[in-house]
Amino acid sequence: MGFLLPFDNLLCILLGVSLTVWITLLLVFIIVPAIFGVSFGIRKLYMKTLLKVFEWATLRIERGARERKHLIYKTNANGIIEKEPTSLEEEIKEMRRSGSNRALDSREFEMSDIFYFCRKGVETIVDDEVTKRFSAEELESWNLLTRTNNNFQYISLRLTILWGLGVFVRYCFLLPLRVTLAITGISLLVIGTTIVGYLPNGWLKEFLSKHVHLMCYRICVRALTAIIHYHDSENRPKNGGICVANHTSPIDVIILASDGFYAMVGQIHGGLMGVIQRAMVKACPHIWFERSEVRDRNLVARRLSEHVRDQVKLPILIFPEGTCINNTSVMMFKKGSFEIGATVYPVAIKYDPLFGEAFWNSSKYGMVNYLLRMMTSWAIVCSVWYLPPMTRKEGEAAVQFANRVKAAIARQGGLVDLLWDGGLKREKVKDTYKEEQQKLYSRMIVGSHKDRSRS
Repeated sequence: MGFLLPFDNLLCILLGVSLTVWITLLLVFIIVPAIFGVSFGIRKLYMKTLLKVFEWATLRIERGARERKHLIYKTNANGIIEKEPTSLEEEIKEMRRSGSNRALDSREFEMSDIFYFCRKGVETIVDDEVTKRFSAEELESWNLLTRTNNNFQYISLRLTILWGLGVFVRYCFLLPLRVTLAITGISLLVIGTTIVGYLPNGWLKEFLSKHVHLMCYRICVRALTAIIHYHDSENRPKNGGICVANHTSPIDVIILASDGFYAMVGQIHGGLMGVIQRAMVKACPHIWFERSEVRDRNLVARRLSEHVRDQVKLPILIFPEGTCINNTSVMMFKKGSFEIGATVYPVAIKYDPLFGEAFWNSSKYGMVNYLLRMMTSWAIVCSVWYLPPMTRKEGEAAVQFANRVKAAIARQGGLVDLLWDGGLKREKVKDTYKEEQQKLYSRMIVGSHKDRSRS
């Protein structure tokens, strides 16, 4: 077996050299720049190259479809049915105007009113504006991911080779690189926060805690090849406040924390997540709740109030929707975080699904499957807007304040502002929603009788 030794030695040398080069490239081009918040522009160049490739692939698909006389499926961002924002009263009045012989100002009950509710019911079945927010956003063009193409079929040899090359790059190069960076970032977070946690309270511990968190989050951002555009940084959340943002994915936390310092709020978990949480809380006053405490609203509100009253502590990061929405809309904000009287710093996050779908459909994919899909996508591209701080007005209810903040986030992010509860992802529609339409119609009829009694 002696003749195998030279080959074994050569193989060991090649593996050693390859590993050394790999680690050196990681340190020089990714980890060290992440520590200092520096970018060489490689990710932006990578994004521009992808855009040109996607454009060519889309044009090739359309040309191939025309040659074969195939129909191309086109998405409609506004839904199947074109709807205009009108009130119940206006729509019923319009229906009566077109189909009734009565005077236009007559507001008595008519049998034709039933057709309004029938039409609304059919429209909801055909084009539901709520449940479609819990599935991935459809793309107008192909990004060379089979899972995002509605028109996928054999078009040409060149396009098929390009798709195969993309699979090789994503799974054989990007995936190992991203897994390595993710393990590095998480390991440094656990080790760094644990060490900082043993320091006595003071400016040094606070300084090191902030920068250990920031460094590790920036490494994790690079593990997703995330390209983030931050806007209006002068409005970044300040100590003693609450940062609220729309929620699309678990990585929303990493996206925001790689550009600022936050105290996290959440439920205590087991396993790896529990290890990370226990390490983090040693270095920074994050707010973790036991499973039995989460449903105690008074306890949660008291813990949050105590935190924001201390102007030295970091701003709390909260996602008031309570669930992940597909980044096409903003759904109802839970009022709890708007009741404690702190300054609210709204943040709008908008992802570009062309490079990779950030939305986590938790009812369809587990966390491991979701992370695998994220790490085998081309990149995560998003924009973050820091909005001016907002405070609760005198006499303003917490629900009204929450809706005002939500409307500002939706307007800035170009998202649809919906009043529906995101909990409808897993729950049935509450009776109060059904009763609301009945009350509106009843108020329209009863109100007319009151007007006549006054006259």
